[in-house]
Amino acid sequence: MNPNEVWIPLSMFIGLSVVLSLWVWFRYKAKRDLQVTIRAAIEKGEGLSPELIENLVNPPVSPQRDLRRGVISVVTAVALALFAFFLDEGDAFGPLMGIAMFPLSIGAGFLLMHRFGRST
Repeated sequence: MNPNEVWIPLSMFIGLSVVLSLWVWFRYKAKRDLQVTIRAAIEKGEGLSPELIENLVNPPVSPQRDLRRGVISVVTAVALALFAFFLDEGDAFGPLMGIAMFPLSIGAGFLLMHRFGRST
């Protein structure tokens, strides 16, 4: 094995680690900023209603969330299928189409949840 070939999978894991670390960091930062805002309001003597605190901690969910996620997942599956088609590599077509089935199935589930889900 060529020593330079080690960098290919290693760079994938490093990239995944960086993305996950940034996601965790930004979630932490958002929660910290929310606590600072609540603390500042309390120090100023402003009353915080339970409804306001509930909306700050758990913001309302958009009714279009499932539709957006479903469309993004289906488009990702279509992109993978097109990549498999235009790659023109016989051995890679089947596995790439199989991989494309995962986001397609997830997207179909989100679209079904949007269509038949409870509208509150």
